Amino acid sequence: MRVNSESDMSAVPEILLGVNVDHIATLRQARGTDYPDPVAGALLAEQSGADSITVHLREDRRHIQDRDLPALQEAMATRMNLELAVTDEMISIAENLRPADGCFVPERREELTTEGGLEVAAQLARVTDGCVRLQEQGIRAALFIDPDPVQIDAARQAGAEVIELHTGAFADATSAASAELELDRIRQAAAHGTAIGLKVHAGHGLNTANVEAVAAIPEILELNIGHSIIAAAITCGLARAVADIKRLMQQARVPGTRRS
Repeated sequence: MRVNSESDMSAVPEILLGVNVDHIATLRQARGTDYPDPVAGALLAEQSGADSITVHLREDRRHIQDRDLPALQEAMATRMNLELAVTDEMISIAENLRPADGCFVPERREELTTEGGLEVAAQLARVTDGCVRLQEQGIRAALFIDPDPVQIDAARQAGAEVIELHTGAFADATSAASAELELDRIRQAAAHGTAIGLKVHAGHGLNTANVEAVAAIPEILELNIGHSIIAAAITCGLARAVADIKRLMQQARVPGTRRS
């Protein structure tokens, strides 16, 4: 739909953007330095329009570190969406930190990134307990699940307030037909989740080439995007980074201009 006026704009349902800064920390951890700083990245994302910041504290600590969480919590102006495994260790960290949102995700040590949604129906008691523990600390409980009605119904039964639909199968589709099939699954899942009282978010694998199709689904209230944004930032910001360091190099050769 094309928006032609302010009155038209007011009729368009708002959709929020959560920016995942995990991969800023991934780059930092590759060298064991203190830069690039995911906190600085989060603040820049907020200034650029992010409505929330997502971080995943993995059990193997491959990117975000424990020290990053309080630093982010203190510095951020929006809200933190903390992704975590359904384990006592991670739930205890969330209980102490008290982010605005806690999103339970599946986690396997050998995976490159989160592969598929959380299996809620098969571990309903465990997930329910996790949701209760988060909510007792004022944390909104979310579940990262596949666009599957069985899992959506289980999420509702577990007491979650939010579901985040895994969009990876759509993003990775290798043909227009398979992409449309996966998109339709997301549409139906979003409608079903909304109908039974859940707030619906979505994310995984979204980028500038495919985000519009998912963002057009009116029941989806928020998208969480990380890898493609950080990847684009490397190229979009590379020219400035090269120019800045070259300028300082040249400036250092000019007497009296070198910074102390």
